[in-house]
Amino acid sequence: MSGFMRLLRRDLLLAWREGGALGTALGFYLVVVALMPLGLGPDLNLLSRIASGILWVALLLAALLSLPRIFETDADDGALDVMALGTLPLELVAGAKSLAHWISTGIPLAIMAPVLGVLLNLEVRAYPLLFATMLAGTPAISFLGAIGAALTIRARRGGLLLALLVLPLYVPTLIFGITAINAALLSPDGFAASFLILSAISLVSVVLGPIAAAAALRTQME
Repeated sequence: MSGFMRLLRRDLLLAWREGGALGTALGFYLVVVALMPLGLGPDLNLLSRIASGILWVALLLAALLSLPRIFETDADDGALDVMALGTLPLELVAGAKSLAHWISTGIPLAIMAPVLGVLLNLEVRAYPLLFATMLAGTPAISFLGAIGAALTIRARRGGLLLALLVLPLYVPTLIFGITAINAALLSPDGFAASFLILSAISLVSVVLGPIAAAAALRTQME
């Protein structure tokens, strides 16, 4: 596990030093959410009803912008080939890089979401629920996104192809993330079921995502 932790620490340091991917994701998230009230009009009741959906969709799209960097940089400079030949299994390599993406991108986006909820007149009691659902759901975004990133590292215009591959995989996370918040606002007992399913999706993604991503990487590097 020492190799796993070293790789995780390396990717987190690179993400911190570069900062471009996170800045782009956060900036895109802010712009999309800020433009929504202008497009939908001044109806605060309407904004409040659809706030959770807007925040979730915008988060998915913002995270999508940074997915290619999970493997792309290491593939370009040859570091990925060295990792594939090293002692650390490729599944753990993919898992470490996916985890680094979640920590460096998924968590900041989840933290930013309640702040942006103010722009959409989100109910105050929904803020902790929104943060909890996004913190539970964003691992699926990173670990499922790693599969698409691995499949498109050699593709031209990989960003468009990556979106086509990954967005359908995000649909269950999107549905149960929004459902959990809306159910909690309607009934105090309605939150648990959707939240547990959302957490289960993330757990399955954490287990299966690195395996599928490693298989895709082996295919791309042959």
